[in-house]
Amino acid sequence: MKALAVHLWPGPTPTPQDGLFAILIRTTGAAPEAPSAGAASGDARPTTPSAQREAARRAIRLAACEALAVVLDVPAADIAIDSTPGTPPRILVAGLASHIGISFSHDANYALAAFNLQGPIGADLMRVQDIPDWQAVARDYLGPRVASALQTAADRPRAFTQAWTQREAALKCHAQQISEWQADLPGQSIPLVLSAAGLLGHIHIGDRSA
Repeated sequence: MKALAVHLWPGPTPTPQDGLFAILIRTTGAAPEAPSAGAASGDARPTTPSAQREAARRAIRLAACEALAVVLDVPAADIAIDSTPGTPPRILVAGLASHIGISFSHDANYALAAFNLQGPIGADLMRVQDIPDWQAVARDYLGPRVASALQTAADRPRAFTQAWTQREAALKCHAQQISEWQADLPGQSIPLVLSAAGLLGHIHIGDRSA
C-alpha cells in the first residue's frame, strides 16, 4: 500500500484497506471538565491545558469506538478500549480481548485513531514545523541515513516531519519509547493522506511478507 487516506469523523463509514483504516477528529472545542458544584459563574476558571488534553483524549477514544463499531457492524456499546500505562491500548469486543490493533496520536487541534484489524499498529501525527535544532535531533533520534538526507532536502521542515512521524509510528507499533537511534525497526511504514492542511503522519504495521 502506497498511502492510507484518512477522513474526518463523524463521516462516511471507513473502508478498510488490507485491514487498515484511520479517522481524524477536530479537538478544538472538546468538552471541558464540568465546573465544581456550587461554583459561581463569575468564578469559572479557564480550561487548563491538561484538561484540554484529557478532553481530547476522551473525544478520540469515543470516536474510535463509534467508527470501529460501524466497520464491524456491532453496537457501539460492544466496543471498549483498555488502556494500561506503558502498554499499547487493547480493543475489547463484547468484553473479550481481540487481535485488533489501535494507536492514537494528537497534534494541534486534531487527534488521530488508526486501526489494524489484523494485528499491532503504531501511528503518529505532527504539524509541519521548522525545528531549530533539527540536525542534533535527527542525528540522535532518526539515524545517520536520515540525518544525511535532510541536509539536502528541498523542503527540510516537511522532510523532517515525515521522518519523525515515521520513526514514532514504528516505535509505537513495537511498544517502545522514544530513545536515541539504534536501528531501523522491522515492519511496513505507510504514509497518511490527511484532510487537514499542514499535518503529516504515518502508520507502521508488522511485515506481512515475513
